Amino acid sequence: MHYKEVKGILSRYNGMNISRGCLHGCIYCDARSKCYDMKHDFEDIEIKINASSLLEDTLKKRRKKAMIVTGAMSDPYIPIPENLINIRKCLEIIEKFEFGLSIQTKSNLILKDLDILKNINEKSKCVTITTLTTYDENLCKIIEPNVSTTKERFEMLKIMRDNDIKTIVWLSPILPFINDTEENIRGILNYCIEANVYGIMCFDMGMTLREGDREYFYQKLDEHFPGLREKYHRKYGFNYIISSDNSDSLMKLFYETCQHNNIVSDRDELFKYMHKFPDKPDKNSKISKQLGLFG
Repeated sequence: MHYKEVKGILSRYNGMNISRGCLHGCIYCDARSKCYDMKHDFEDIEIKINASSLLEDTLKKRRKKAMIVTGAMSDPYIPIPENLINIRKCLEIIEKFEFGLSIQTKSNLILKDLDILKNINEKSKCVTITTLTTYDENLCKIIEPNVSTTKERFEMLKIMRDNDIKTIVWLSPILPFINDTEENIRGILNYCIEANVYGIMCFDMGMTLREGDREYFYQKLDEHFPGLREKYHRKYGFNYIISSDNSDSLMKLFYETCQHNNIVSDRDELFKYMHKFPDKPDKNSKISKQLGLFG
């Protein structure tokens, strides 16, 4: 772990990452790709030590509220005390200035900040997003070794549900010859139904591989799935998009299940939902004043 002072904390579209690198060890992690130009070892977590002060300076100057989106490139709940303190400070600032929050994580450590998430949701809007790829717990511990298991993330989704916080599941990646089965997808979808998730984001039944990510993935295939690297080489070569042979049937199952259970599956609609700050009626409007007469 090391600290870094940065000059800015929010992207043009209000994206925020308070650290770089990861300890989760997921064998498929795209964030390892060389195109992201990380200047340090991936497991040497870079903590943006001035993230909270920058965020406060930025939000107090904003005249228009918006959703702050975090966790897309670096999980905010890397289990390092300094990092956990950092994310809580940032959440407190988002609550203080009554901005909204879309937060993505694979860790149930998010529950330590449930009190703040509830407050944000009451004042504006909070959406929690988590990845589910593997219904089988033993397989999950192989391909996502250092994070909360799928069952633990499922329990987290139910807690969010019970606290009226909307949830979205990222059903990706699905690894050919490993978890691209109907049994696996049905198991994950059943979890989503029981947790009453708002939506499920799924691009395809497959994965992506590029330089940096590919080498690590193949190293882990050799370690846990002997012979599978050669099968990938023969079938996919150096393709970026790696699609499962079962994609059509599994995507059909996915869309039918979502439609039957009123789960949003349209990707554009989900992205809009995560980024849209809730409209609030003008306190001085005639309708608001009339409603106010009724308590």
